[in-house]
Amino acid sequence: MQPNIIVFFTDQQRWDTLGLNGNKSGLTPNLDRLAAGGTFFKYAVTPQPVCGPARSCLQTGQYASTTGVWCNGPGLKADSPKLAELFAAAGYRTSYIGKWHLSEQEEEGPVPAHARAGYQDWLAANATELVSGPYSARLWNEDNREVQLPGYRVDAQTDVMIRYIAERAAEPVETRKPFLLFQSYLEPHHQNTDDSYPAPDGYDELYRDAPLPPDLAALGGTAPQHWAGYCGMVKRLDEALGRTMDALQSTGLAENTIVVFISDHGCHFKTRNGECKRTPHESSVRVPFAIWGPLWNGGGQRTEAASLVDFMPSLLDSAGIEVPDSVQGRSLLPLTRQASEVWPKESFIQFSDHYVSPGRALRTNRWKYAVTASDEFYGKGDAPVYTETHLYDLKSDPYELNNLVNLASHAQIRDQFKARLLQKMEEVSEPPALIVSAEAMPAGQRTVDYPTYSPAP
Repeated sequence: MQPNIIVFFTDQQRWDTLGLNGNKSGLTPNLDRLAAGGTFFKYAVTPQPVCGPARSCLQTGQYASTTGVWCNGPGLKADSPKLAELFAAAGYRTSYIGKWHLSEQEEEGPVPAHARAGYQDWLAANATELVSGPYSARLWNEDNREVQLPGYRVDAQTDVMIRYIAERAAEPVETRKPFLLFQSYLEPHHQNTDDSYPAPDGYDELYRDAPLPPDLAALGGTAPQHWAGYCGMVKRLDEALGRTMDALQSTGLAENTIVVFISDHGCHFKTRNGECKRTPHESSVRVPFAIWGPLWNGGGQRTEAASLVDFMPSLLDSAGIEVPDSVQGRSLLPLTRQASEVWPKESFIQFSDHYVSPGRALRTNRWKYAVTASDEFYGKGDAPVYTETHLYDLKSDPYELNNLVNLASHAQIRDQFKARLLQKMEEVSEPPALIVSAEAMPAGQRTVDYPTYSPAP
């Protein structure tokens, strides 16, 4: 019997809000427990740290340069492989709740049926941060009728999901279809209308003393006034996850339901540029990514390179649905079986939008290497020339406070990454480009290797 699949999708959630990643504020006890029993991708990244582009990668299994959604605004191409269409063709009921951000329409009003990428049941808005508030959830259904939901926005959407689960469980087993349910929250993304992080009433007070992550403490930005609210939103999301799992348990659907927890990108609170993302830093690109349920339970903590571009083929593989040749990601499911196949050592990241110059990056568990185009290409999706702008040793500097890109001692490692990055750009059919080496300075750290430790006899 094909499994049901629920995607629990948050927006702009940092990797280090998870207890599994060392957070001590108790924000994610439900996620920590469930991820530990399933498969947790510790170093997962987004392939594009912007809302629309990241979502295009999730729905198609392709990089943003292929989907054409290199910035917020464009919709998916008609000929793109689409998650919901493939599941529907395999006999699934497909449903979407919440923020979409993949329609070319104006932000106000319903998302046209042709722009819903094949989802059958629909209760969503293109940009919930612009058409609703924390206590005024406002969405449109498949008939284009506006629906106002009561309660805090996270709870309101969760209530809809729980009702949906109950309705599916009440259907006769002999005629019940498996379902794909995509629940897309806005939280903990800021409320764009006033640049706030509105937690449920009373929740921000719980985290007034929560310590800032090292990058936010060192680099300034807006986190001092927003971190408590952000933490409160993450806490409420985790409670919503717990309620969802309770609903699955009580309806008898838990044993045959796969649940995926992901976020589209992180948040650097205006420390790296004038807003919250669109950079190659861990605070922008590293994301929570966990899967549990049939096939995924017991997979453990995986440290291999994993990306949200792998999300779509992983779900198809979980349901026994053939992955189209045009999909550029790869299924992560073999990793749960300790497969011996060779796995990529790096994740490929593209960053671009109307408000930045385009760039590209590679991330391994040790290094982060990034290149950025000049201001001449500001607001473009790609460029013919990039310059090396970032190199971080994530082993000694996990919060990327020491950029090594100009050190002569690291010229060899930069050259290795440059060659691999150009190869990866060619693999995903990007236009040919030149990477200009960073100016090397004979100062700073003198080696990229740790000295061998020889204990005294």
